[in-house]
Amino acid sequence: MPAEALVRRLPPQLVGGWEMGLLALLALIYLGGAAVNPTFFGSPEAFHALLRDTSRVAIIAVGMTFVIINKDLDLSVGSIYGLVAVVFARLFAPSFADLGIVMSVTVCVLLGMLIGLVNGVLVTILKVPAFIATLTTLLIGRGFVLALTHGQAIYYPGKAKEAPLFFHLGETNVFGFNNQIAIFAVVAVIGAYVLANTRWGYETFATGGNEQAAVYAGIPTNWVRIRAYLLSSLCAAVAGLLSAAQDKGVTPLYGVSGELTVIAAVIIGGASILGGRGRVAGSCLGATLVVLLDKVLREGLPITRTIKIGEEEVTVNAVYSLPVGAVPVFLGLLLVIAVLIEPYLIRRQVAARLWAWLRGRPPPPALEGVVTKGAMATDIALSATGFGKFLARRDALAVILTVVLWLTGLFLRPDYWWNLSNTFAILLNYTELALITVGLTYVIAAGDIDLSVGAVLALAGSAAAYFLKVLGADPVTAVAMGLLAGMLAGLVNAVVAVGLKLPAFIATLGMFYIARGLAAWFVAGQQLTGWPEGYNLLGRKVNDILLYFSIVLPDGILRTLAEVVSVQTVWMIFVAGIAGVVLAYTPFGQKVYATGGNIRAAAYAGINTNRARFISLMLAAFCATMAGIINVAYFRSFNPVAGQFRELDAIASVIIGGGSIFGGYGTMLGSLAGAAVITLVRALLQLNVQGFSMPQHWINVFIGVILIVAVLIDIWVRQANIFGRLRARLARGARTRETIHA
Repeated sequence: MPAEALVRRLPPQLVGGWEMGLLALLALIYLGGAAVNPTFFGSPEAFHALLRDTSRVAIIAVGMTFVIINKDLDLSVGSIYGLVAVVFARLFAPSFADLGIVMSVTVCVLLGMLIGLVNGVLVTILKVPAFIATLTTLLIGRGFVLALTHGQAIYYPGKAKEAPLFFHLGETNVFGFNNQIAIFAVVAVIGAYVLANTRWGYETFATGGNEQAAVYAGIPTNWVRIRAYLLSSLCAAVAGLLSAAQDKGVTPLYGVSGELTVIAAVIIGGASILGGRGRVAGSCLGATLVVLLDKVLREGLPITRTIKIGEEEVTVNAVYSLPVGAVPVFLGLLLVIAVLIEPYLIRRQVAARLWAWLRGRPPPPALEGVVTKGAMATDIALSATGFGKFLARRDALAVILTVVLWLTGLFLRPDYWWNLSNTFAILLNYTELALITVGLTYVIAAGDIDLSVGAVLALAGSAAAYFLKVLGADPVTAVAMGLLAGMLAGLVNAVVAVGLKLPAFIATLGMFYIARGLAAWFVAGQQLTGWPEGYNLLGRKVNDILLYFSIVLPDGILRTLAEVVSVQTVWMIFVAGIAGVVLAYTPFGQKVYATGGNIRAAAYAGINTNRARFISLMLAAFCATMAGIINVAYFRSFNPVAGQFRELDAIASVIIGGGSIFGGYGTMLGSLAGAAVITLVRALLQLNVQGFSMPQHWINVFIGVILIVAVLIDIWVRQANIFGRLRARLARGARTRETIHA
């Protein structure tokens, strides 16, 4: 076949049939919105507002397209967007640093690029999984946003008049459209051209399509991936600055759930989460579609209501809108559905096959692709005896850290730390995290990840609280409904990740937003409180339960322990004991390890790897559900933010406890010790020492740093044995010098 004909048959990288379908879908949805709510969508102003709001999302989507084509992921773009806007406000606002516009913008652009560089180095050079590295960056960035704003909005409309050139970027120009639309168009054109017609684009597609082959072809794949993260962060920084220019201020909610919106936009636009395919035009249309759907959901349906004022009935116009939490639920579903497009529609060429069938022609062959996932985490054989054998264990570090941290607290505040009731108060905080960690140990040992455990905790708690408070159900029914809600979330995770073959971090990321949105939906975004004491006994001390049933213990050590030990602590020890025995001493536990160590080899050995992964994900949901039900009983109320950042704490606990982020290893003792480390770190940072205690937002930043350090230790100390290799190299050098000297 001539080379010219081969080139002509290559798929176009600028635009294709997928984009045409997206345009038709956009038109249908917009017309549907205009039919439902003509007062809003029927006006030119609404169309202009749609393009304006799409601009910032689409600019970030341009950078994200490069990352996803590289077979990577960037979960930090929402935090970068918010952090850049907040830093700009802190630098520019007269009530803070009061810097000039040029210096403020320059610092923000450099900050965005620095975060991108850190993400790229973590993922490529330091080999941290992309979703772990960028998830941690997301949470650290969110902590900085809340800490820098102190939970309050920052506005600077007066000083904005001193820099009209910059702030005009967020306003309407003389041609009648917002300047953000023009900036988006420029970014999109440049991004599309670079991806489709330059060496950068060629290297990006090659790296995402087959990184090993790209290396053999001489492509610097590490630099290609770092470059994509730099572009992604730069685009997020530009969008953050445009938002600051438009609003002339910033709120702590900037960028919340932004990463979900952008990833969904790029996947809907035709990019493959498996890498190697994507177009900027599709990503921009995907961003438009996501923003349009969001507006349709938020604007609601115009209705009329009749209200009674005294004896007179008055008809007023109103809008029926979805409850609080409905939009995150929809966006989470949208992400999962978008990712399913790749294996079940595009790869199988459903549209092309249908078109061929309608025309009576033979169907095109399905696109083939092999996706393998396997990691091996083996202990380094050490000829150690006595205490050295304990030190050789992967979970020894967590146990030692637990002891050191507890002694540190005793040294700093002996008056507080040595008190028995305060010690068990810390244990109460530990119990919730430890329960979640028990289930997550199985998931990580099986080679998966569950980012939804904190949200499932909130979902189970909200379901129980809703039945108790709103429906007046009895405690047993409330517990059953909480268990049902949490286990349904776990079932969806398991079915999507195992049955539909989606990456577990994508499936559980979608559930993270769905469950969190449902939790807020059930309680209408409000805190609920006030239910029967019979339910609250789940969160009380053992002695409280005995007294509830008129059982009085005699004075002595048994009563003293009953007065400080809680029911959930006893339950956690029971669950952890059973789970630890099953993982360490039963065939199922060995199957979990084998699945995470090398899933293909385990399958060849006759192990039902799907069953091991399915049960592990269900167990994680069950443990998170129990923690949510107990949370409601312990606090005697439910808050929609319950379980926030618990997924970060739990993942860090397992890794600190010796588990491998790549699967194949993990012990219950190590995970529980890791949870103790996280709990003690939080307790120490919140400890009032000579009048100083660290604010909560900075503590979350600190925990995020701990997670990254723990993952790096796992990769370079446990997996790569960097210290052992260094010792071997030094020993070889010493022998060489001795030989030369001799």
